[in-house]
Amino acid sequence: MNNDWNVFLQQQNLEHAGVQADCALCDLSDLGLIRISGEDAREFLQGQLTNDIGLVDEHRGQLSALCDHKGRMFALFTIFQRDEQLYLQLPLERLSAILTRLRMFVLRSKVTLEDATDDLVCIGLLGDCAGDLLGQVPQEVLQQIRQDDVSLLRMPGEPGRVQLIGSVQNIKNRWQKLAAKASVVNSDFWSLQNIQQGIPSVYNSTSETFIPQTLNLQILNAISFTKGCYTGQEVIARMKYLGQTKRRMYIAHFDAAEGPMPGERLFSASSKSAQGAGQIVDVSADPAGGFAALVMIQIATAEANDLQLEDAQGVKMTLTEPPYGFAAG
Repeated sequence: MNNDWNVFLQQQNLEHAGVQADCALCDLSDLGLIRISGEDAREFLQGQLTNDIGLVDEHRGQLSALCDHKGRMFALFTIFQRDEQLYLQLPLERLSAILTRLRMFVLRSKVTLEDATDDLVCIGLLGDCAGDLLGQVPQEVLQQIRQDDVSLLRMPGEPGRVQLIGSVQNIKNRWQKLAAKASVVNSDFWSLQNIQQGIPSVYNSTSETFIPQTLNLQILNAISFTKGCYTGQEVIARMKYLGQTKRRMYIAHFDAAEGPMPGERLFSASSKSAQGAGQIVDVSADPAGGFAALVMIQIATAEANDLQLEDAQGVKMTLTEPPYGFAAG
């Protein structure tokens, strides 16, 4: 976290409001930023990521994944452009490893990759209040507009979710104005919204675990099947064209004393797979009680409706489709 921003937050003596807030403001310092610049930046990323980086500009961002040669994900990014430079946003805990991996493939390309986490501050505003408080907000998912130094990026979810990204001083000024009218919540609230909208994250504990289609990335428009070659493309394309997707991601709710961690395995009495019924993708406490989670499981397990935590004695999980459904996948 940027030190000036950290000091600023501590000086505010902020108390986190309950997560039922209709108009909520949160710090997103648990997200990191990688800045990509140089004349070969787009060509470099095109050969590494699942989506078509050519579609990203000052007005439109995208989701995109970095995979190994087996098609398993190292990271899932929110990508946006700012001042002719590209930014990859991901959980901060993954940044160092991903920056190291990407640098391995630069070779002679004219590309610079930097940790930009301390250069720009990210905060989130959630709720129908966004339009009133910000004046103008992007209307489409991953659309971006600029208000002076501050980039406003629309994230999936209704009511609206907007990320504000800018220099420390500009975000300080925005924060003070917004905090006067919005309830301040911690970043867990943002994570809960991602879960409720079916938007996954990849953490250290789940790196090289999931193939993009098993996390619904084809439905989330995070995969291009026409852009050409990239690492893992052969496996991902084969899964699409041979119709071999037997697992996908659902939203799960359950009551338990403690929530599981991402990567923990799940149980289904009906599952005959040697790989097990599935795994936890993400999890957060639910203000309505219990926990909400994203789970990657066998489609057959969802149909059998017998998913449980850990083992046969584990807590039963209730499954729902994500808001975008499965029709497009």
